Amino acid sequence: MKRRELVKHITEQGCVLLREGGKYSIFQNPVTGKETPVTRHTEIVDFTVRKICRDLSIDPPR
Repeated sequence: MKRRELVKHITEQGCVLLREGGKYSIFQNPVTGKETPVTRHTEIVDFTVRKICRDLSIDPPR
């Protein structure tokens, strides 16, 4: 999956960009308070996409 598609999905689910790190962007789900890093690679493997969504307590993209 493309990174920009994942970021769009995450923000549509209500998560916000918390801060920018060196190699990662940190997103947070304000409802649960959970946060997770999203790598800056242009392509992100489906397994990693599911893990990011699970960490943020949101549904994975279809």
